[in-house]
Amino acid sequence: MKFISTRGKSFAKNAAEAITKGLADDGGLFVPEIFPDMGGEFENLLEMDYAETACLVLSKFLTEYDYDQLLSACKSAYSKFENGEPAPLVKTGENFYILELFHGPTLAFKDIALTLLPYLLRKGADLCGIKDNILILVATSGDTGKAALEGFKNADGIKIMVFYPSDGVSDMQKLQMCTQEGDNVNVVAVKGNFDDCQTAVKNIFSSAEAAGELKKRNCVLSSANSINFGRLAPQIAYYFSAYFDLVSNGEIKLGDKINFVVPTGNFGNILAGYYAKRMGLPVDKLVCASNSNNVLTEFFSDGEYNADREFYKTMSPSMDILISSNLERLVFELSGRDADITSKRMAELKKEGRYNISQKELNILEKDFFADYCDEDECRATISGFFEECGYVLDPHTSVAVDVADSFLSYSDSKNATVILSTASPYKFSQNVLYSITGKNERDPFKAADKLSKETAEPVPDKILELKNKSVRFNGIIEKSEALRSVISFAEK
Repeated sequence: MKFISTRGKSFAKNAAEAITKGLADDGGLFVPEIFPDMGGEFENLLEMDYAETACLVLSKFLTEYDYDQLLSACKSAYSKFENGEPAPLVKTGENFYILELFHGPTLAFKDIALTLLPYLLRKGADLCGIKDNILILVATSGDTGKAALEGFKNADGIKIMVFYPSDGVSDMQKLQMCTQEGDNVNVVAVKGNFDDCQTAVKNIFSSAEAAGELKKRNCVLSSANSINFGRLAPQIAYYFSAYFDLVSNGEIKLGDKINFVVPTGNFGNILAGYYAKRMGLPVDKLVCASNSNNVLTEFFSDGEYNADREFYKTMSPSMDILISSNLERLVFELSGRDADITSKRMAELKKEGRYNISQKELNILEKDFFADYCDEDECRATISGFFEECGYVLDPHTSVAVDVADSFLSYSDSKNATVILSTASPYKFSQNVLYSITGKNERDPFKAADKLSKETAEPVPDKILELKNKSVRFNGIIEKSEALRSVISFAEK
C-alpha cells in the first residue's frame, strides 16, 4: 500500500518507507492511500486472540511485511503484558466498560504500540535497504517517552533520544524516564511545555542542516511519536479487540454500534478509533475528552482551532497539549483529502496559532464525534465518586474520560455500549489520586502509592516499587533552542 502526505508534496511507496521516515519530507503526516475494508474478516476476528487481531489489522496496511514474521513479532510484543492480555475489558456499569490498556512494561497505553514499533521500524529499514544507524527522536508529555525508551533500549543499529517538559510530567513519569537503562538511550528535559518539545522535534525533522549533520555521522532520523504511522497503526487493533470481546461475551450482537470515549491530547489515540471506523468497525460516536486545555472541545464545537490561549498544567499531564499533531490527519480527511487546503491550514496554525474549517466540514465532523472537557475539580470528584460507587481506581486521564462520558450520555441519551479507553495505572499519579480519594496531601510519590494501596486494597505495581532503588542517569535540562545541538552531540557518541 502506498502512503501519501497530508500536505501533498511527498509520498511513501509503502508502509516500510513511511514508518522509517516517520515524518514526510514536506512536513506533513503520512496517511494510507485507501482505508482497507475489514468487514469480510469479522467472523475470523471472533476467534482471534489479541496478537492475531493486531497482526490481521496491521497486515492490511503493511502489505510488504511477511505475515508470519509479523504475527511472530506481535506474539512476542504482547507476551510482555500482564497475563498476556494487552487490552482486557472491564464492565463497571450497565452498558459501561473500561478498556484497560495499562498492563504493559511501563503501565501506560503507549506500550501497546511501542512494544511492537522496534520490529516495525527495524524491519522497515531493512526492507528499504537503509544501512545507516537510526536515531529516534521523541517528544513526550509523560508516557510515550518511557514506553519508547523501554521498547528500543539496546536495539541494534538504533539510538533513541527523548525530550520532556521540565515541569510537565508527574514525579513517577519523570523517574521512569530518568532512570532508564540501556546503552543507546538519552533523556533531556526542556524548559517549557510539551508543545515546545514537539515543535523542537518537528523543526529538527524538517531541517536540512540537521539531516546533513546527522548524515555525516551515519544517522537517519525517525520518530516514535504518533506522527509516525508505525506508532499509530497498532493502536487501531484494540478498537477491534474491544468490539469483538463485547460480542464474544454476549454483551452486544455482531453489527451493533458502540461508542468509544477517549482521553485526548495529541489526537493519535482517538484518530486510531476513527481509522477503525473507516475500516468498517461498527462505531457510533467517538467521544473526544479533554482536560482544562480544551482546544479540541472548542474546535469540535465551532470549527476553529485556536492554540493561542492560556496553557494549564494539570494532574493529567499527557493531555496538557495545545497543538494536537494528529488532528492534521483528520482535517485532511474532512477536506476531501485536499492537501493544498490542509497545508494552508497548518501554515496558518504555525504563523497565527489558529485556523478554521468550513461549516460543511464541521457538519461532517459532528456525525462521528462528540467533544467535551473536564476541569480539575471535576476530575478529582470523578476519581473519588467512581471509586466510591464502583470500587474502581481511575488515573486522572481516565477520570477525564469518565466525566465526559457522563456528559455525552446525558446529552445524547445513547443506549449503545460505551467503552472508556484508559490511559495509565493510577500509581503513576499516586499523589493526585490519593488526594482525590482521601483529601490527604503526600508529597513523596512512593509514600503516596503505599497509602493509596492501603486505602483501595489495590497492590502497588512492581514496576513502580522498583523505581525506588534505581539511580537517576539523566538530569540534563536545556532551552528548546538547544535541541538540535544536543541531538548532534548524542549522535556522535
